[in-house]
Amino acid sequence: MTFDPTAQVLPESPVDVPARRGAVLQVEDVAVQYDAADQPALSHFDFEVQAGEFVSILGHSGSGKTTALRVIAGFEKVQSGYVRIGGRLVASSFTHVPPDKRRVGLVFQDYALFPHLTVKANIKFGLSGMDSSVRKAQVGKMIELTGLRGLERRYAHELSGGQQQRVALARALAPAPVAVLLDEPFSNLDRQLRSTLRREVRSILKDAGATAVLVTHDREEALALADRVGIMNEGRIEQIGSPGEIYSRPSSPVVARMAGPCELVPGVLRGEMVETEAGRFTVDAAGYELESGADVLALMRASELELLASVNGSEPTGIKIAYREFRGEFTEFGVGLPSGRTIRVRRRSSEAFSEGDAVSIQTRGTSKVIVFPATGN
Repeated sequence: MTFDPTAQVLPESPVDVPARRGAVLQVEDVAVQYDAADQPALSHFDFEVQAGEFVSILGHSGSGKTTALRVIAGFEKVQSGYVRIGGRLVASSFTHVPPDKRRVGLVFQDYALFPHLTVKANIKFGLSGMDSSVRKAQVGKMIELTGLRGLERRYAHELSGGQQQRVALARALAPAPVAVLLDEPFSNLDRQLRSTLRREVRSILKDAGATAVLVTHDREEALALADRVGIMNEGRIEQIGSPGEIYSRPSSPVVARMAGPCELVPGVLRGEMVETEAGRFTVDAAGYELESGADVLALMRASELELLASVNGSEPTGIKIAYREFRGEFTEFGVGLPSGRTIRVRRRSSEAFSEGDAVSIQTRGTSKVIVFPATGN
């Protein structure tokens, strides 16, 4: 079953501004302030999702990502800005369309299945306005799409966590929503099941042609699932782009930390090089205009660094192996710097270096070290 976004535009309201071409969901300059809070939950929040796109909002607790989802779903009112779904204005300072009138599907962290209803009845729950034959056909499509054939008569307590998640997804997709919103949908599952189920969920949503927004604090989840990832920080999107762009071209230290484990080492820019206590590295300024002599933060990722045996007189002194941990496919070395800071380096070989060995650090191949202004957060 494929959703047709052109058939999902909601009826016009008295105040209706068309969405940008292809945009199913638009959030523009939205602000939300809770009465008891010192800082706004959302401020200048902008977000857009195209038809059939899967976008993740990734952020730490308190970054505003859950409030953002609640605003889109209709559970929170906005003080300013605009929210449009399927071309219809559903939220602003002067209008608020309730959740059940927005035609968005919701998949919650705890699944929120009705325990007294069977799988089939749970899926059918949101289709009460349909003709019985159409409803039956739609439920059948959802059961096939989500791989629930043979489980129709079971109740929630008779299902595994993964099966419950598929029922929740089938129920959300059944009314052919304009968009599906997923709130930390895998957090209650064990790690191995999460990995398997997220691939299934992505496949189901793509097969359905659905537009989806995932809110999560799990970077692996966000990067693995989404076509684009938006990094949430202090109530706004810090950067949005493909998973590869977010990881390899972070726009700020905040984005770099959210995109993957890293260290940010203070240094001084010297032309096209940066001098740090870890050594001298060729620089990638990541779009910043920085002058030679500027204080910077150098981004160090374990998978992009290499170790060499130290040769006296040619490298910074005091750099030694602090620890080594065998991880199966690679060995992680903790490299202690003179300041006490530790940088992680991953090598495929578990040999060559032992704790206490003096080493030097360099980038792999022709890689450059991304630097940010030292004033960056």
